[in-house]
Amino acid sequence: MKNLLRFILPLAALLPIACTPKASVQGTVKDAPGHSVEVRELNMNAWTVLDTIKTDASGAFKYSMSVEKGQPEFIYLFHDGTRIASLLLKSGDKVTVAADTLGNFTVEGSDDSAYLAENEKRFAAFASGMKALDEQGGMNSEMARLFVAHYRECVNFVLAHPGSLACVPVLYESLNEYSPVFNQLTDAIIFRKVCDSLTAVYPDSRYVKALQKETERRENLLSVQNRVNNAEEMDYPELSLPGIDGKEVSLSGLAAKAVIVHFWDPSDAEQKMFNLDVLKPLYERWHSRGLEIYSVGVSASKPDWALVVNSQKLPWVNVCDGLGAASPAILRYNVGQLPTSVLIAGEDGIVEVNGGLPGLEKTLAKVLK
Repeated sequence: MKNLLRFILPLAALLPIACTPKASVQGTVKDAPGHSVEVRELNMNAWTVLDTIKTDASGAFKYSMSVEKGQPEFIYLFHDGTRIASLLLKSGDKVTVAADTLGNFTVEGSDDSAYLAENEKRFAAFASGMKALDEQGGMNSEMARLFVAHYRECVNFVLAHPGSLACVPVLYESLNEYSPVFNQLTDAIIFRKVCDSLTAVYPDSRYVKALQKETERRENLLSVQNRVNNAEEMDYPELSLPGIDGKEVSLSGLAAKAVIVHFWDPSDAEQKMFNLDVLKPLYERWHSRGLEIYSVGVSASKPDWALVVNSQKLPWVNVCDGLGAASPAILRYNVGQLPTSVLIAGEDGIVEVNGGLPGLEKTLAKVLK
Protein backbone atom coordinates (compact mmCIF):
# COMPACT_ATOMS: atom_id res chain seq x y z
CA MET A 1 0.00 0.00 0.00
CA LYS A 2 2.86 2.42 0.79
CA ASN A 3 4.43 1.82 -2.60
CA LEU A 4 1.05 2.45 -4.28
CA LEU A 5 0.67 5.78 -2.46
CA ARG A 6 4.16 6.85 -3.50
CA PHE A 7 3.15 6.19 -7.12
CA ILE A 8 -0.24 7.97 -6.99
CA LEU A 9 0.88 11.18 -5.27
CA PRO A 10 3.56 12.22 -7.79
CA LEU A 11 1.13 11.43 -10.63
CA ALA A 12 -1.52 13.70 -9.07
CA ALA A 13 1.03 16.50 -8.77
CA LEU A 14 1.75 16.29 -12.51
CA LEU A 15 -1.88 16.46 -13.64
CA PRO A 16 -2.27 20.30 -13.57
CA ILE A 17 0.84 20.63 -15.74
CA ALA A 18 -0.36 18.06 -18.24
CA CYS A 19 -3.75 19.78 -18.51
CA THR A 20 -2.41 23.32 -19.01
CA PRO A 21 -3.99 24.59 -22.26
CA LYS A 22 -1.39 25.40 -24.90
CA ALA A 23 -0.92 26.36 -28.53
CA SER A 24 2.18 25.49 -30.50
CA VAL A 25 3.90 27.14 -33.45
CA GLN A 26 6.57 25.72 -35.68
CA GLY A 27 8.02 27.06 -38.86
CA THR A 28 10.91 28.53 -40.77
CA VAL A 29 12.26 31.98 -41.45
CA LYS A 30 13.86 32.04 -44.89
CA ASP A 31 17.49 33.17 -44.99
CA ALA A 32 17.64 33.59 -41.21
CA PRO A 33 19.67 30.67 -39.75
CA GLY A 34 20.57 31.13 -36.10
CA HIS A 35 18.65 34.40 -35.85
CA SER A 36 16.53 35.76 -33.00
CA VAL A 37 12.76 35.93 -33.39
CA GLU A 38 10.78 37.99 -30.91
CA VAL A 39 7.33 36.74 -29.84
CA ARG A 40 4.90 39.54 -28.99
CA GLU A 41 1.33 39.50 -27.72
CA LEU A 42 -1.21 42.19 -28.52
CA ASN A 43 -2.18 43.71 -25.20
CA MET A 44 -5.06 45.87 -26.44
CA ASN A 45 -3.26 48.97 -27.79
CA ALA A 46 0.31 47.92 -27.09
CA TRP A 47 2.72 45.05 -27.64
CA THR A 48 3.91 42.82 -24.81
CA VAL A 49 7.09 40.85 -25.47
CA LEU A 50 6.54 37.25 -24.39
CA ASP A 51 9.80 35.61 -25.42
CA THR A 52 12.76 35.57 -27.79
CA ILE A 53 13.47 32.34 -29.65
CA LYS A 54 16.33 31.23 -31.92
CA THR A 55 16.09 29.64 -35.32
CA ASP A 56 18.35 26.68 -35.99
CA ALA A 57 20.92 26.30 -38.80
CA SER A 58 18.12 25.86 -41.36
CA GLY A 59 16.02 28.79 -40.08
CA ALA A 60 13.53 26.50 -38.33
CA PHE A 61 11.97 27.21 -34.93
CA LYS A 62 9.44 25.83 -32.48
CA TYR A 63 7.46 27.60 -29.79
CA SER A 64 4.58 26.82 -27.46
CA MET A 65 2.62 29.04 -25.10
CA SER A 66 -0.28 28.89 -22.69
CA VAL A 67 -3.63 29.93 -24.18
CA GLU A 68 -6.72 29.72 -21.99
CA LYS A 69 -9.75 27.98 -23.45
CA GLY A 70 -12.22 30.49 -24.83
CA GLN A 71 -9.60 33.27 -24.87
CA PRO A 72 -7.67 33.27 -28.17
CA GLU A 73 -4.62 35.50 -28.34
CA PHE A 74 -3.18 37.70 -31.08
CA ILE A 75 0.48 36.70 -31.37
CA TYR A 76 3.06 38.33 -33.65
CA LEU A 77 6.57 37.28 -34.66
CA PHE A 78 9.22 39.95 -35.22
CA HIS A 79 12.69 39.78 -36.77
CA ASP A 80 14.97 42.81 -36.35
CA GLY A 81 11.94 45.02 -35.68
CA THR A 82 9.99 43.79 -38.73
CA ARG A 83 6.74 41.92 -38.20
CA ILE A 84 7.15 38.66 -40.10
CA ALA A 85 4.00 36.76 -39.06
CA SER A 86 0.61 37.41 -37.46
CA LEU A 87 -1.25 34.67 -35.62
CA LEU A 88 -4.57 34.27 -33.84
CA LEU A 89 -4.11 31.27 -31.59
CA LYS A 90 -6.71 29.18 -29.80
CA SER A 91 -6.03 26.63 -27.10
CA GLY A 92 -4.92 23.40 -28.78
CA ASP A 93 -3.84 25.01 -32.07
CA LYS A 94 -0.82 23.52 -33.84
CA VAL A 95 0.28 26.05 -36.41
CA THR A 96 2.94 25.95 -39.10
CA VAL A 97 4.45 29.19 -40.41
CA ALA A 98 6.66 29.83 -43.43
CA ALA A 99 8.04 33.37 -43.32
CA ASP A 100 10.83 35.53 -44.67
CA THR A 101 12.56 38.54 -43.12
CA LEU A 102 10.56 41.04 -45.21
CA GLY A 103 7.15 40.27 -43.70
CA ASN A 104 5.83 37.79 -46.25
CA PHE A 105 4.40 34.63 -44.68
CA THR A 106 1.91 31.79 -44.97
CA VAL A 107 0.22 29.96 -42.13
CA GLU A 108 -1.44 26.54 -41.85
CA GLY A 109 -3.33 24.82 -39.05
CA SER A 110 -5.48 27.77 -37.94
CA ASP A 111 -8.41 29.21 -39.88
CA ASP A 112 -8.44 32.35 -37.73
CA SER A 113 -4.73 32.96 -38.38
CA ALA A 114 -5.31 32.47 -42.10
CA TYR A 115 -8.17 35.02 -41.97
CA LEU A 116 -5.90 37.43 -40.09
CA ALA A 117 -3.14 37.10 -42.70
CA GLU A 118 -5.61 37.49 -45.57
CA ASN A 119 -7.09 40.66 -44.07
CA GLU A 120 -3.67 42.17 -43.41
CA LYS A 121 -2.63 41.63 -47.04
CA ARG A 122 -5.87 43.20 -48.26
CA PHE A 123 -5.41 46.25 -46.03
CA ALA A 124 -1.74 46.62 -47.06
CA ALA A 125 -2.79 46.68 -50.74
CA PHE A 126 -5.52 49.23 -49.94
CA ALA A 127 -3.17 51.51 -47.98
CA SER A 128 -0.52 51.28 -50.69
CA GLY A 129 -3.06 52.18 -53.36
CA MET A 130 -4.35 55.18 -51.39
CA LYS A 131 -0.81 56.42 -50.80
CA ALA A 132 0.04 56.15 -54.50
CA LEU A 133 -3.06 58.12 -55.48
CA ASP A 134 -2.28 60.75 -52.86
CA GLU A 135 1.26 61.15 -54.19
CA GLN A 136 -0.18 61.66 -57.67
CA GLY A 137 -2.00 64.72 -56.43
CA GLY A 138 -5.03 63.40 -54.63
CA MET A 139 -7.26 61.97 -57.35
CA ASN A 140 -10.42 62.27 -55.24
CA SER A 141 -12.76 60.19 -57.40
CA GLU A 142 -10.27 57.31 -57.63
CA MET A 143 -9.48 57.49 -53.92
CA ALA A 144 -13.18 57.45 -53.09
CA ARG A 145 -13.74 54.46 -55.37
CA LEU A 146 -10.85 52.57 -53.78
CA PHE A 147 -12.04 53.42 -50.28
CA VAL A 148 -15.61 52.28 -50.96
CA ALA A 149 -14.39 49.04 -52.54
CA HIS A 150 -12.21 48.24 -49.52
CA TYR A 151 -14.96 49.19 -47.08
CA ARG A 152 -17.35 46.79 -48.81
CA GLU A 153 -14.77 43.99 -48.63
CA CYS A 154 -14.38 44.61 -44.91
CA VAL A 155 -18.15 44.60 -44.34
CA ASN A 156 -18.50 41.38 -46.34
CA PHE A 157 -15.80 39.71 -44.27
CA VAL A 158 -17.13 40.63 -40.82
CA LEU A 159 -20.69 39.72 -41.77
CA ALA A 160 -19.54 36.37 -43.17
CA HIS A 161 -17.34 35.55 -40.13
CA PRO A 162 -19.02 37.27 -37.12
CA GLY A 163 -17.84 34.51 -34.75
CA SER A 164 -14.14 34.92 -35.56
CA LEU A 165 -11.90 37.24 -33.55
CA ALA A 166 -10.18 38.02 -36.85
CA CYS A 167 -13.03 40.52 -37.31
CA VAL A 168 -11.70 42.74 -34.53
CA PRO A 169 -8.63 44.15 -36.35
CA VAL A 170 -10.79 44.70 -39.44
CA LEU A 171 -13.26 46.84 -37.47
CA TYR A 172 -10.38 48.97 -36.17
CA GLU A 173 -8.60 49.46 -39.52
CA SER A 174 -7.44 53.04 -40.08
CA LEU A 175 -5.19 54.74 -42.62
CA ASN A 176 -4.14 57.18 -39.90
CA GLU A 177 -5.40 58.59 -36.63
CA TYR A 178 -8.19 60.48 -38.39
CA SER A 179 -9.19 58.06 -41.16
CA PRO A 180 -10.84 54.90 -39.83
CA VAL A 181 -12.33 52.63 -42.47
CA PHE A 182 -15.52 52.25 -40.41
CA ASN A 183 -16.12 56.00 -40.07
CA GLN A 184 -19.91 56.25 -40.41
CA LEU A 185 -22.23 56.58 -37.42
CA THR A 186 -24.38 53.77 -38.82
CA ASP A 187 -21.38 51.42 -38.59
CA ALA A 188 -22.47 51.02 -34.97
CA ILE A 189 -24.99 48.49 -36.31
CA ILE A 190 -22.20 46.36 -37.78
CA PHE A 191 -20.15 46.66 -34.57
CA ARG A 192 -23.15 45.45 -32.54
CA LYS A 193 -23.75 42.43 -34.76
CA VAL A 194 -20.12 41.30 -34.54
CA CYS A 195 -19.89 42.12 -30.83
CA ASP A 196 -22.96 40.06 -29.95
CA SER A 197 -21.70 37.10 -32.00
CA LEU A 198 -18.25 37.20 -30.41
CA THR A 199 -19.67 37.64 -26.92
CA ALA A 200 -21.65 34.44 -27.37
CA VAL A 201 -18.51 32.53 -28.40
CA TYR A 202 -15.79 34.24 -26.31
CA PRO A 203 -17.51 35.94 -23.33
CA ASP A 204 -14.26 36.12 -21.32
CA SER A 205 -12.01 37.49 -24.05
CA ARG A 206 -10.42 40.85 -23.22
CA TYR A 207 -10.57 41.76 -26.90
CA VAL A 208 -14.32 41.18 -26.94
CA LYS A 209 -14.81 43.22 -23.78
CA ALA A 210 -12.91 46.13 -25.36
CA LEU A 211 -15.04 45.78 -28.50
CA GLN A 212 -18.16 45.96 -26.34
CA LYS A 213 -17.06 49.36 -24.97
CA GLU A 214 -16.32 50.69 -28.46
CA THR A 215 -19.67 49.38 -29.70
CA GLU A 216 -21.50 51.17 -26.89
CA ARG A 217 -19.61 54.39 -27.64
CA ARG A 218 -20.62 54.23 -31.29
CA GLU A 219 -24.22 53.40 -30.41
CA ASN A 220 -24.37 56.44 -28.12
CA LEU A 221 -23.13 58.70 -30.93
CA LEU A 222 -25.69 57.23 -33.31
CA SER A 223 -28.44 57.70 -30.73
CA VAL A 224 -27.53 61.36 -30.26
CA GLN A 225 -27.58 61.93 -34.01
CA ASN A 226 -30.96 60.21 -34.35
CA ARG A 227 -32.42 62.38 -31.60
CA VAL A 228 -31.15 65.48 -33.36
CA ASN A 229 -32.55 64.35 -36.73
CA ASN A 230 -35.95 63.55 -35.22
CA ALA A 231 -36.19 66.65 -33.05
CA GLU A 232 -38.38 69.61 -33.91
CA GLU A 233 -36.62 72.11 -36.14
CA MET A 234 -34.68 74.66 -34.12
CA ASP A 235 -32.53 77.65 -35.00
CA TYR A 236 -29.52 76.12 -33.26
CA PRO A 237 -28.00 72.62 -32.95
CA GLU A 238 -29.37 70.67 -30.01
CA LEU A 239 -27.01 69.31 -27.37
CA SER A 240 -27.74 66.79 -24.63
CA LEU A 241 -24.71 65.94 -22.52
CA PRO A 242 -24.10 64.47 -19.05
CA GLY A 243 -23.59 66.79 -16.12
CA ILE A 244 -21.59 66.29 -12.92
CA ASP A 245 -24.17 63.79 -11.62
CA GLY A 246 -24.12 61.82 -14.88
CA LYS A 247 -27.65 62.88 -15.87
CA GLU A 248 -28.03 64.38 -19.33
CA VAL A 249 -28.90 68.05 -19.61
CA SER A 250 -30.40 69.24 -22.91
CA LEU A 251 -29.72 72.69 -24.26
CA SER A 252 -33.32 73.10 -25.44
CA GLY A 253 -34.59 72.24 -21.97
CA LEU A 254 -33.03 75.26 -20.27
CA ALA A 255 -35.49 77.84 -18.96
CA ALA A 256 -33.58 80.93 -20.00
CA LYS A 257 -34.04 83.93 -22.29
CA ALA A 258 -30.46 83.69 -23.51
CA VAL A 259 -27.82 80.96 -23.27
CA ILE A 260 -24.07 81.19 -23.78
CA VAL A 261 -22.78 77.83 -25.03
CA HIS A 262 -19.16 77.84 -23.93
CA PHE A 263 -16.60 75.23 -25.11
CA TRP A 264 -13.41 75.07 -23.04
CA ASP A 265 -10.44 72.89 -22.09
CA PRO A 266 -10.33 72.12 -18.32
CA SER A 267 -6.60 71.35 -18.53
CA ASP A 268 -5.68 74.85 -19.81
CA ALA A 269 -4.70 77.31 -17.07
CA GLU A 270 -5.78 80.43 -19.00
CA GLN A 271 -9.17 78.95 -19.79
CA LYS A 272 -9.69 78.07 -16.14
CA MET A 273 -8.89 81.68 -15.20
CA PHE A 274 -11.36 82.84 -17.87
CA ASN A 275 -14.08 81.06 -15.90
CA LEU A 276 -13.27 83.09 -12.79
CA ASP A 277 -12.26 86.43 -14.30
CA VAL A 278 -14.81 86.76 -17.10
CA LEU A 279 -17.65 84.25 -17.01
CA LYS A 280 -18.41 84.40 -13.27
CA PRO A 281 -18.80 88.21 -13.14
CA LEU A 282 -20.84 88.10 -16.37
CA TYR A 283 -23.08 85.36 -14.93
CA GLU A 284 -23.59 87.27 -11.68
CA ARG A 285 -24.63 90.42 -13.57
CA TRP A 286 -27.06 88.78 -15.99
CA HIS A 287 -28.32 85.48 -14.58
CA SER A 288 -31.18 87.07 -12.65
CA ARG A 289 -32.35 88.71 -15.89
CA GLY A 290 -32.52 85.42 -17.79
CA LEU A 291 -28.98 84.43 -18.80
CA GLU A 292 -27.74 80.85 -18.49
CA ILE A 293 -24.37 79.39 -19.41
CA TYR A 294 -24.17 75.89 -20.90
CA SER A 295 -20.48 75.09 -20.37
CA VAL A 296 -19.11 72.15 -22.39
CA GLY A 297 -15.87 70.73 -20.98
CA VAL A 298 -13.86 69.35 -23.89
CA SER A 299 -11.92 66.67 -22.05
CA ALA A 300 -11.18 62.97 -22.37
CA SER A 301 -11.09 62.71 -18.57
CA LYS A 302 -14.41 63.36 -16.87
CA PRO A 303 -12.88 63.10 -13.36
CA ASP A 304 -10.32 65.84 -14.18
CA TRP A 305 -13.07 68.04 -15.63
CA ALA A 306 -15.33 67.48 -12.60
CA LEU A 307 -12.46 68.34 -10.24
CA VAL A 308 -12.00 71.75 -11.91
CA VAL A 309 -15.75 72.47 -11.95
CA ASN A 310 -16.10 71.63 -8.26
CA SER A 311 -12.94 73.42 -7.14
CA GLN A 312 -13.95 76.60 -9.00
CA LYS A 313 -17.57 76.31 -7.79
CA LEU A 314 -18.90 77.10 -11.27
CA PRO A 315 -22.61 77.94 -10.75
CA TRP A 316 -23.94 77.41 -14.27
CA VAL A 317 -24.77 74.25 -16.25
CA ASN A 318 -21.60 72.17 -16.65
CA VAL A 319 -21.53 69.17 -19.00
CA CYS A 320 -18.92 66.81 -20.45
CA ASP A 321 -19.19 63.54 -22.40
CA GLY A 322 -15.55 62.51 -21.83
CA LEU A 323 -14.85 62.16 -25.56
CA GLY A 324 -12.50 65.12 -25.83
CA ALA A 325 -11.98 66.40 -29.37
CA ALA A 326 -14.07 63.45 -30.67
CA SER A 327 -17.22 64.79 -29.01
CA PRO A 328 -20.13 65.19 -31.44
CA ALA A 329 -20.80 68.55 -29.75
CA ILE A 330 -17.55 69.87 -31.27
CA LEU A 331 -18.67 68.84 -34.75
CA ARG A 332 -22.20 70.12 -34.30
CA TYR A 333 -21.02 73.63 -33.46
CA ASN A 334 -18.02 73.53 -35.82
CA VAL A 335 -15.61 74.41 -33.01
CA GLY A 336 -12.15 75.03 -34.46
CA GLN A 337 -10.39 76.31 -31.35
CA LEU A 338 -10.84 76.59 -27.60
CA PRO A 339 -12.27 78.48 -25.91
CA THR A 340 -15.27 79.21 -28.16
CA SER A 341 -18.57 80.76 -27.09
CA VAL A 342 -21.90 80.99 -28.92
CA LEU A 343 -24.85 83.14 -27.84
CA ILE A 344 -28.37 81.74 -28.32
CA ALA A 345 -31.20 84.18 -27.70
CA GLY A 346 -34.78 82.94 -27.53
CA GLU A 347 -36.54 82.67 -30.88
CA ASP A 348 -33.67 84.36 -32.69
CA GLY A 349 -31.43 81.31 -32.32
CA ILE A 350 -27.71 81.96 -32.67
CA VAL A 351 -26.94 85.66 -32.37
CA GLU A 352 -23.80 87.18 -33.87
CA VAL A 353 -21.77 89.12 -31.33
CA ASN A 354 -19.09 91.64 -32.29
CA GLY A 355 -16.74 93.71 -30.17
CA GLY A 356 -15.61 91.13 -27.61
CA LEU A 357 -16.91 91.36 -24.02
CA PRO A 358 -18.26 94.93 -24.35
CA GLY A 359 -20.15 93.85 -27.48
CA LEU A 360 -21.57 90.85 -25.64
CA GLU A 361 -22.74 93.08 -22.78
CA LYS A 362 -24.54 95.37 -25.26
CA THR A 363 -26.19 92.39 -26.95
CA LEU A 364 -27.31 90.94 -23.61
CA ALA A 365 -28.78 94.32 -22.65
CA LYS A 366 -30.95 94.17 -25.79
CA VAL A 367 -32.13 90.53 -25.56
CA LEU A 368 -32.64 90.54 -21.77
CA LYS A 369 -34.49 93.85 -21.44
